[in-house]
Amino acid sequence: MVLVPAAILLAAGAGDFGRFLTDFLFYVIFSAFTTTVMSKVMYSSEALMMAEDSMRRVNEILAVEPMEEIAEGAAAHPAGTEVALENVTFAYPGAARPALRDVSLTVPAGATVALVGPSGGGKSTLASLVSRFWDPQEGVVTVGGADVRRIPAAELMDTVAFVFQNDRLFKGTLADNIRMGRPDASDEEVAAAARAAQCDDIIAKFPEGLATRVGADGVYLSGGECQRIALARAILKDAPVVVLDEATAFADPENEALIQQALGCLAAGKTVLMIAHRLSTVVDADLIAVVDDGAIVEGGTHEELLARGGAYARLWKNYCQAAQWKIEGGSAHAA
Repeated sequence: MVLVPAAILLAAGAGDFGRFLTDFLFYVIFSAFTTTVMSKVMYSSEALMMAEDSMRRVNEILAVEPMEEIAEGAAAHPAGTEVALENVTFAYPGAARPALRDVSLTVPAGATVALVGPSGGGKSTLASLVSRFWDPQEGVVTVGGADVRRIPAAELMDTVAFVFQNDRLFKGTLADNIRMGRPDASDEEVAAAARAAQCDDIIAKFPEGLATRVGADGVYLSGGECQRIALARAILKDAPVVVLDEATAFADPENEALIQQALGCLAAGKTVLMIAHRLSTVVDADLIAVVDDGAIVEGGTHEELLARGGAYARLWKNYCQAAQWKIEGGSAHAA
């Protein structure tokens, strides 16, 4: 766009037109070559920045100090499935304020306790302490009466199953992803767990069924479908304590209904600690705890909390208003 108009303007005043034409052809070829080289340099720079960012994140993980493992002779073992937090305070590394402040909560064996409240209030942090993804700076977290810091890691992982809102599937077959809950499970047990997690429609739409590969060179599932496969994994694991962190967060209404059925199967007879923003999913919980600004500000059953007219009642009112919200007014007309 620049060279051709410039050549037309300058050609009339060129003394040696043959040499002028040669110079023009050189710059035409050189300009195209330069563009190609600069594009490659740009893509190389982008790849270099991505590699540096990847290495930075890998190094951050490698720099994390391993959690202290208790010696075999001093290990503690759960004597039941009650989960309790006693005066727990926790702050993330580098945070200006604690994520949890002097929190005490008991989840009786076989009971379902729901954590609700505004985003960033500390609900997911509280749940992650039960699985010992972090250790509190103050207070004690116990499972079956044993401090989680003294329970051997393998035993704690066998005791607690967790399903998070952003569960991922690994490259492999659907059966492989489910079997991660219990590697020695038979094909029949894997299939039974998939049925219990309401995965029949997922399996039926693929010719290879549970042998269908997921990820690279395979199929990809929706968020709700991934969640049901993750629930099948937890059902197969059959751990006595279950932690659910917004298990229906990314599900459409149809998937949510199926996930709720799967959750009912997963939670049957278990000690359950669940986090939810959709309050309709927690109305039947044995206890509802409202977590806000790192503290439990209210607790009780659904009816008790509504009768108090406090934080939970306000959350319930807002939830009901949002659920009934719709657009009203004149209809659109075509121009």
